[in-house]
Amino acid sequence: MIMKENVFIMEHPLIQHKISMLRDERTGTNEFRRLIEEITVLMGYEALRDLPLEDIKIKTPIETCYSPMVSGKKLAIVPILRAGLGMTGGILTLVPSAKVGHIGLYRDEETHEPHEYFCKLPAPIDQRTILVLDPMLATGGSAVAAVNFIKQHGGKNIKFMCIIAAPEGIKHFHECHPDVPIYCGHLDRCLNENAYICPGLGDAGDRIFGTK
Repeated sequence: MIMKENVFIMEHPLIQHKISMLRDERTGTNEFRRLIEEITVLMGYEALRDLPLEDIKIKTPIETCYSPMVSGKKLAIVPILRAGLGMTGGILTLVPSAKVGHIGLYRDEETHEPHEYFCKLPAPIDQRTILVLDPMLATGGSAVAAVNFIKQHGGKNIKFMCIIAAPEGIKHFHECHPDVPIYCGHLDRCLNENAYICPGLGDAGDRIFGTK
């Protein structure tokens, strides 16, 4: 894993292999969905390695002991609609008790600026570790807007996870939220004139849900 200025780029061979399968235009909806979830599980293992623990008294079949469990309020998962929903199941596989919020944003096709249409977060959001999910970090506009909304609602301990990112998106997000770590599966080359990541994998939401 490459770490630079609060940006963590995953280099695990399984993550890279599965991302290559995602990129293939021949990968169908069902397999694409499954790969997104599998990659999220692998990335989530790293992104959540610093969850706080506390020793809890437990009675085993042999004796009573103190054993570590996640402490405090549980994790809050906040997928950015709609593509972020494809990653939610992967994190719930790791932390089934996590609460799930949603932030709905759409990107203006002309200006590429994000617009909010829905925001609902689990309470108390200020006491939770918050993992914001979106498969693609392109311009960074949607991710920045989502974290803005969460901070406005009192969120403090925030992380952002994406599968593919463009350098432009990383730069923009880091400039706006230098306190929020970015966990990224692969850093791609650049954005094209339509603000799509190159080489990318197309529109993640369309490929997850089988729409155009």
